[in-house]
Amino acid sequence: MNLPDYKEARKRNKNYKRIDYNIDKNYIGKYSGKKYFLKTYGCQMNEHDSENIRAMLEQIGFEETDDYTNSDLVLLNTCSIRENAHNKAFGMLGRFKHLKEEKKDLIVGLCGCMAQEVGVVDEIMKNYKFVNFVFGTHNLYRLPDIIDKAIIKNSQEIEVYSKEGDLVEDIPVRRENNYKAYVNIIYGCDKFCTYCIVPFTRGGERSRKKEDILKEIEYLVKDGYKEVTLLGQNVNAYGKDIYENYGLGELLEDVSKTNIPRIRFTTSHPWDFSDKMIDLISKYPNIMPSIHLPLQSGSNKILKLMGRRYSKESYLELFDKMKKKIPKVAISTDIIVGFPGEDEKDFNETLDVVKHCKYDNAFTFIYSPRENTPAAKLKDNVSLKEKEERLQRLNNLVNKYFLENNKKLVGEKVEVLTEGKSAKKKDYYYGYTKTNKLVNFTANDIKEGDLVDVIITDAKTWSLDGKLFK
Repeated sequence: MNLPDYKEARKRNKNYKRIDYNIDKNYIGKYSGKKYFLKTYGCQMNEHDSENIRAMLEQIGFEETDDYTNSDLVLLNTCSIRENAHNKAFGMLGRFKHLKEEKKDLIVGLCGCMAQEVGVVDEIMKNYKFVNFVFGTHNLYRLPDIIDKAIIKNSQEIEVYSKEGDLVEDIPVRRENNYKAYVNIIYGCDKFCTYCIVPFTRGGERSRKKEDILKEIEYLVKDGYKEVTLLGQNVNAYGKDIYENYGLGELLEDVSKTNIPRIRFTTSHPWDFSDKMIDLISKYPNIMPSIHLPLQSGSNKILKLMGRRYSKESYLELFDKMKKKIPKVAISTDIIVGFPGEDEKDFNETLDVVKHCKYDNAFTFIYSPRENTPAAKLKDNVSLKEKEERLQRLNNLVNKYFLENNKKLVGEKVEVLTEGKSAKKKDYYYGYTKTNKLVNFTANDIKEGDLVDVIITDAKTWSLDGKLFK
């Protein structure tokens, strides 16, 4: 049994090596005829981890079902970034408990970021003894071994590594989409923002070798994929741990030369965003002019308390440079309200930044303290009522700019990557523009994965309407 340890999780492993995924041949097909149910919470990294989980489960014989009551194995891939996702996961475990009372042979598992939290594992060991196995983010590749052991021993197996291990390549993947793909380029984060538990749950920054990344993308191109999203907790730090003169800018340039039609990347930290990256996004038409640039707060006082390592002024300088150099760029952001110490003046400074930037999209949240983070020890002097009121004011403002930006596109011709047919509107399809805006449009004789030109006819706050350009 391996339990999480925050002291160990804070350390950084600089001696990791690249190894290949290897499965015991005795596991292949061993559980044929069994069904699994997988529920995923959190970011794109979690979603991509679930693509690996599905492939490994199916490698050992399991078949997926979307009905957890009809499954032999249920697994939650969890997120620890905010309290809401945390509560949802425990709520789902409660449902599984009732099901297991009816189905004694049901195998219940939990993995992902929550599994790396000391408090979560303690809670599971104390009050969720029906959970058969728990594993974390650093040993995803060991899933076949962990499940086999849990089934054979029929006891609670907890295998959570506190420190990141070797970087495992060629873990099987069963992609959820036939034309859009996630590709990990870097794991972990070394920023240690005071409110964030990710450096503890995902470990230190470890970059994949450029050859492995490019090989994966070249296979995707051969398979007809139209879009790739390069993933990392901080993609801008790519390459710093393994190369002297090769980073995300150079990688973006090499990926663009594979001729995949669309390239995206997330998530960026403003501190690491270089002028070279801006120039390359502007230069290559297959690098999408869509950038996620988290602000978190517009107050320098709060940014310092958050440990963000940039000022409001430097953020705005970077933002303005992007707007000036990248044609038709769309910039989205993250903003936290109600951080400990935030007063009305601080909040108004955030609103002032929003008024300047007029974001195309924003993910806004009320601050929620996370276990073992420095911010959780700060005195929270903002009432819940104040936090909710500030969030409402912020949302009203960002929504205003979403609509204004969308209205500018009415009458324009935009390229859309078709996702499929609309579930609500007959004869309508939906897809996303280069700037990641949702478009519902009328068309005939097209299919999922088609890149088409669409004339925008109407604008809403969160979407656009259009018709196929002929």
